[in-house]
Amino acid sequence: MIEIQEAGPMGFLRTILIICFVYYAFKFLAKLFGPYLMKKAVDKMKQKAQQQYNNNAENKVKEGETIIDKKPNSHQQTNKSVGEYIDFEEID
Repeated sequence: MIEIQEAGPMGFLRTILIICFVYYAFKFLAKLFGPYLMKKAVDKMKQKAQQQYNNNAENKVKEGETIIDKKPNSHQQTNKSVGEYIDFEEID
């Protein structure tokens, strides 16, 4: 069975102390393990960038080769309803 304690000044003080303890413990652990976690994250990003660079380097075109990625459109669509072009001159 669960007992319900009355909330009084001691319960409030205890809650505040627990919150302060958790805050300072987290702060201490972040200072302790933060640099290690940051180094690990940077190394992982560096490894992904290196892998991506190597993949791009393998797909390079040899000198003298020509590669066409897509066929250009042979017909261009024009809008005939636009009208004619008229060149106006400014008169002083």
